[in-house]
Amino acid sequence: MTAERTNTVPSPGVQPRDDQISAPVSILPPRGSAPGFRLSLARRPARPASPVPLLVADGVAALLGTVALTEAQRHPLLVALLIAVSLLPRPRGGRPPVAGLLEELPAVWGRVAVAWLTLAALAAAYGPEHALSLRTVLTGLALQAAVCCTLRGTVHGRRRAALLRRPRTALLVGPVATAQRVAAAVLRHPRCGVRPVGIVAPQPDGGEGLPVLTTPEEVKRAVIQNGVRAVLAVGPSARTEQEGLLRALAESGCAVWELDAAAPSYTGGERLAGFSCRRLDMSPERREGLGKRALDVLVSGTLLLLVSPLLLACAVVLRVTDGPGVVFRQERIGRNGKPFTLLKFRTHRPVDEHESATRWSVANENEMRRFCRMLRRSSLDELLQLWNVLRGDMSLVGPRPERPFFVAQFSQTYPGYAARHRMRVGLTGLAQVHGLRGDTSIEDRSRFDNAYIDDWSLWQDVCILLRTAAALVRPTGS
Repeated sequence: MTAERTNTVPSPGVQPRDDQISAPVSILPPRGSAPGFRLSLARRPARPASPVPLLVADGVAALLGTVALTEAQRHPLLVALLIAVSLLPRPRGGRPPVAGLLEELPAVWGRVAVAWLTLAALAAAYGPEHALSLRTVLTGLALQAAVCCTLRGTVHGRRRAALLRRPRTALLVGPVATAQRVAAAVLRHPRCGVRPVGIVAPQPDGGEGLPVLTTPEEVKRAVIQNGVRAVLAVGPSARTEQEGLLRALAESGCAVWELDAAAPSYTGGERLAGFSCRRLDMSPERREGLGKRALDVLVSGTLLLLVSPLLLACAVVLRVTDGPGVVFRQERIGRNGKPFTLLKFRTHRPVDEHESATRWSVANENEMRRFCRMLRRSSLDELLQLWNVLRGDMSLVGPRPERPFFVAQFSQTYPGYAARHRMRVGLTGLAQVHGLRGDTSIEDRSRFDNAYIDDWSLWQDVCILLRTAAALVRPTGS
C-alpha cells in the first residue's frame, strides 16, 4: 500500500495529522485493569434504585386525576392517553444514591401540565362532548400533581430511611489528605446514604482517619468484608492517574463516581455532601444505542447521495492533475482496538513508506498542488469516510481514529488514551469542535474524547454535527 504523506517527528503532547500510514505493529487493546492490579471478584454490577415504584406512583396519580373529568369525558382512550403521557418523559439515570422530591418537583409539575394540555387538545379534537373546560384542566392538573408528589415523596422517604439504616459503603481514590477531608465531610452528613470505609492510595500517610489501602490484597479484603458497592474518585487527577484501579473496581461490581473536592465544576446538578459529582462509565465498551447508529446510516447515506457528483468531480481532477491512485487507503484503529481501512482522497505522496510510518506532519505542504491543498484545507478529502460510516467502521461523531503505531505509543504515554476506543471512532468529535485538530495536545484531546463518551447522548451528537458544519463554512485545514 502506498503511503500518503511525508511527516515530521512528533513532539510530546501534540496530535498527529490524520492521513498517515504506519508500519505493521502490534497495538494495545483498550485498557482494563491496571497492570498487576486485579481484584478477581465475580460480582454483579451495582444496581441503581428500581424505577418501578416511581412509575407506579405516577400511574396511580394520573388515574386519580381523572376524577376531575365528567362521565362523558372519562372515555377509556382519554384515560389511557393521560396515563401514557404522564409516564413517557423519564429522568436520565446516573443520579446520586439519595434523591428527593423537592429536586424533581419542577419536572413533576411540568410533566403533569404537559399531560393535561395534551389531553385537553386531543379531547377537543375527539368530539365536542369530550372537550375540557379550563376549570376541569386546572382541577385535574392540581389533583394529579398533589397525589403524584405525595406518592413520590413516600417512595423517596422510604428509600432514604433504608439508606440511613444501611448506608452504602464506599472506597475513596485520590490524594490521601484530600480524600480524608472528603470522607470526614460525607460521614458528617449521614443523609447522603454513603459511608466511606477506606482510602486507596499508592503510599500510606500515617495520619488519622480512614485506613489507607496500598495493595490489591488490602483493597480486595476491604471490598469483600465491607460489601463495597461505590467508589468515589476524588478530583479529575484521580481518574487519569488511577484509571486501571477504577476499572478493576468497576469490574468487581462497584459504581464509580467522580467527585470534585475543590469547586462545583460539574453542571449536572448532582451533589454528595455538598460536593459536585457525576457518575462515570468505566465499562470497557460504551453502548451506543440504536439511535446513534440510525443517525449515522440516515445522515451518511443521504450525504453520499447528495455529494456523489462532487466526489466524482474531485476524483476526476485528482486523476488528471496528480496521476493514478486517487483513493488513499490506510489502516486505523477503531472500536475495541479493531483495525479497519480508512478511505480518503490522496492529497500528498511521501518520499518513502518508512518516513510515512514513523512521522506525522506533512513536510513541504506548500509544494503540494493547488487542488490538493484546497481539498485538505476544506476537509473535502475526508468525505470518502462517509462510506466508512455507512459500513459501520466509524460513526459521524466520536474520537478520531489513529494509526496502530501511535495508538500503541500514546496508550503507554497518556493515561486514558486507550479508553477512547470503547466507542466507535468518528468523523468529528467533541475534541475537534473545541479546536483540538491538527498539531494540538494529545492529552487534551484524550480528555475531551473520554468526557464525550461518559456524557454521550443523541442530542449531543446533533449539537456536535451542527457545530462542525458551522466550522466548515470557514475552513482552516486539518
